[in-house]
Amino acid sequence: MAHQNTMARADLLGAFNAELQPECFTDYGPNGLQVQGRERIGKIVSGVTASRALIEAAIAADADALFVHHGLFWRGQDGTITGWLKQRLRLLLAHDINLFAYHLPLDAHPTLGNNAQLGRVLGLQAQRQFGEQNLCFLGAPRNGQGFADVNALQNHLSAALGRPVLAIAPAANATGPIQTLAWCSGGGQGQFEAAIAAGAQAFITGEISEAQTHLARECGVAFFACGHHATERYGAPALAAHVAARHNLAHQFIDIDNPA
Repeated sequence: MAHQNTMARADLLGAFNAELQPECFTDYGPNGLQVQGRERIGKIVSGVTASRALIEAAIAADADALFVHHGLFWRGQDGTITGWLKQRLRLLLAHDINLFAYHLPLDAHPTLGNNAQLGRVLGLQAQRQFGEQNLCFLGAPRNGQGFADVNALQNHLSAALGRPVLAIAPAANATGPIQTLAWCSGGGQGQFEAAIAAGAQAFITGEISEAQTHLARECGVAFFACGHHATERYGAPALAAHVAARHNLAHQFIDIDNPA
């Protein structure tokens, strides 16, 4: 079905690139247009991951383009188009749908990215960005009141994100008030030491590895693992909606549930 307002593929790619500046990042895969579809784009569907479920939902929604955080191609793949990758590509190509994917540029965008939007959802006011490629945010509660202790912050995060949150309390300060927080969405557990060095009292991310438990207990900084998907649901729709509105295109966010 043709949409009333359309935009050339190359112009939409230019609009995404202008916002996200992928040339400024060293990433794990290609940012930008990963799969070429039809020339004119009238409707964008955004989502977190270019899974088969999202592609099928985009087809049903009459999308001309998909805009995602996790695309199809990553460093270290062997280059063969088989199995699950073949099935996803087959659907995109058969329905002439463009796939745009932006990984670290979407995490780091100062207002529309995953971390900026996660801060908005959690009621946090960012003060600065720090860490590897400016992927981490440091800030404080927007209401200025802080959190009484680790349990209070854990309950707040669980309520805001709608899922259980794993909390590792620091042994030396299990009940103290928390005012300064750092966050890095998705698989940001490797940024924990940078958050500690930045002066955070608590660090919020998606995943946890074995080492972070010991660091939290030994360094006096609480660690919260909130889920990779749960912390990265907000950047793609925010950025896609912004670009779509600017160019009078249709946009729809489709969230494919993922407990990880």
